[in-house]
Amino acid sequence: MIMMLVIQLPVLVFSVIVHECAHGWTAERCGDDTARAMGRITLNPLPHIDLVGTIIIPVMTILFSPYIFGYAKPVPVNPYRFNHPRRDAMLVSASGPISNLLLAVVFAIVMRILIGVPFFSVGIKAIIIQLCSYAVLINLILALLNLIPVPPLDGSGIVSGLLPQEAAFQYERLRPYGLFILFGLLIFGVIGSVLTPILSFLSSILLGGIRI
Repeated sequence: MIMMLVIQLPVLVFSVIVHECAHGWTAERCGDDTARAMGRITLNPLPHIDLVGTIIIPVMTILFSPYIFGYAKPVPVNPYRFNHPRRDAMLVSASGPISNLLLAVVFAIVMRILIGVPFFSVGIKAIIIQLCSYAVLINLILALLNLIPVPPLDGSGIVSGLLPQEAAFQYERLRPYGLFILFGLLIFGVIGSVLTPILSFLSSILLGGIRI
């Protein structure tokens, strides 16, 4: 259990930081440099760490939950500076989960390469391969959870961008109740029953045939 914590926590912290940097980088491409001006588009963990989201929740989920989850401090975004506000808000929301999917693919590729490469230490090689496998699963979980269309998760930003403006306005009125809705979905097992088969399918594609 301690070894899992030592390996998984740094991977999760790195992954949520990349997630937030992706939001900031995409916002900058869309005309809003707020995150850049505030020094948030950086892999330095210090500006991103949130005590609850980056430390406490991940440790608790590693120890007591089948799904590891966490988050970093959200990067500041000013939608009024976007070139095309509704489209760009949707792109910024989508960029976070996309970054986690890309990380999952990269770690899966690295893992497959390492398996066929001679290493000076079998033990160290096994640890690195295990780290990569955790990274694949963690990033798939982060991507899938963030795509849930309930505010404040990224999926809600994507849905808002696709809805007609009046419908999007009504949809955003759910935001104050979003955390309660998510908690209810978790308690009644809805999220697990929906995400588990998708996670299994994606992980079988990326990790299929690999023996750790």
